Amino acid sequence: MNPPKPQPRPDKVSLWRYLRLFRQDLLSAQPQRLYRAWMAEFRTPFFQSYMINQPDLINTVLKKRPDDFPKSGRISEGLRPLLGDSVFLTNGEAWKRQRRIIDPAFEGGRLKDTFPAMLAAAQTCVDRLRQRVGTEVECEEVTSHAAADVIFRTLFSVPIEHEIAAQVFEKFRAYQRGQPLLNLAAFVPLPRWVPRFHSRKTRRNAADIRNLISKLTADRAFAIAQGHAPDDLATKIMTTPDPETGRCFETHEMVDQVAIFFLAGHETSASALAWALYLMALYPDWQDKVAEEAQALDEPSFAAMSRLRISRDVFREALRLYPPVPMMVREASCPERFRNRDVPKGSQIVISPWHLHRQERLWENPDAFDPTRWGTENGKTCQREAYIPFSTGPRVCTGAGFAMVEGPLILSMLLRHFKFETISDKTPVPVAHLTVRSKEGIWLRLVER
Repeated sequence: MNPPKPQPRPDKVSLWRYLRLFRQDLLSAQPQRLYRAWMAEFRTPFFQSYMINQPDLINTVLKKRPDDFPKSGRISEGLRPLLGDSVFLTNGEAWKRQRRIIDPAFEGGRLKDTFPAMLAAAQTCVDRLRQRVGTEVECEEVTSHAAADVIFRTLFSVPIEHEIAAQVFEKFRAYQRGQPLLNLAAFVPLPRWVPRFHSRKTRRNAADIRNLISKLTADRAFAIAQGHAPDDLATKIMTTPDPETGRCFETHEMVDQVAIFFLAGHETSASALAWALYLMALYPDWQDKVAEEAQALDEPSFAAMSRLRISRDVFREALRLYPPVPMMVREASCPERFRNRDVPKGSQIVISPWHLHRQERLWENPDAFDPTRWGTENGKTCQREAYIPFSTGPRVCTGAGFAMVEGPLILSMLLRHFKFETISDKTPVPVAHLTVRSKEGIWLRLVER
């Protein structure tokens, strides 16, 4: 039995039916043929869109000529109230400057420094769950809490129980539930001066989150000035000057970056971990293998991570089947020609990790859960050419290495202490909101190991 996958729509539907489906859920709004197509075209009265699933085309857009395919402003329409001008939304020189300042904080040596904070968050998650043994738990809630704890501990050296951290977490949960991935302005081109169609609740939650982050950032700026700031990610980023201009982030710029760290580092990790736990419950033999391997954490250290090979392959497979960010959108800055088709300037270029990771012409048994595939020739080839859960090229997620420590660590810690079992009438249905989540949550039974 393969893990759950959304039911695709019929090949032909009306434009307005498609737009309604697209707004509700990106995944079930797509036809089955996209799992085999190298390229597909979609036209609206307002813009043309092309989904590309062919590795060399993706390589062109994301690696070879990224400046010719900047991030589309259509996706930013729904996220700008929260993210402002963060590194996730900017293009060109503004983006390059931001990356020059941010990237040093996530270099390999810094990962080792963040490990104790990750371990503490994982252990706290285990302690919280001990009170719920024998009950049914909603795993997205569990992993959201754990991932948020990791972010605050590594970024600001405070646990999730910290007053401001706890408020940010609660406000963000409300924002995530109320904000679709795309709003109307993503489909209808509007001048920047036209008011955007964000609900009052969405705007209020975004403003509240940014005000709370501003308080954390201002407090850290004061601690840096006084010379007693902790050596964590926030301090590293706020004190790193741009090597070309010598300027550091100003406070308002840092607020934008913290917002995307929380979105990318919390929301995406929570999604991947929740699906990984479901897959472990669905395939208990693999769950037992991860639990046995997790004994390497009896002496917890960063060096122990190199021994969590099965956990890493399981987490990698969860990211393949349920990539947290299901689609990325770029824009053609000049006329192109892909697969003997003219692609006009301004066209939207959609790259879908969801479909690429399940491309029937590339992957062997693409809908199956198989962590051993990463040791096969097919798996190794596809990992190089058709596996992009963190994007690829210059805009690859700066926290990719961070996530590949955090995910296997928390997964191993949880399975070392508990068993997770499926519930017969609660099979999750994947949908795409801000990330790939389950329509009604991921419910599993928690059993003490």
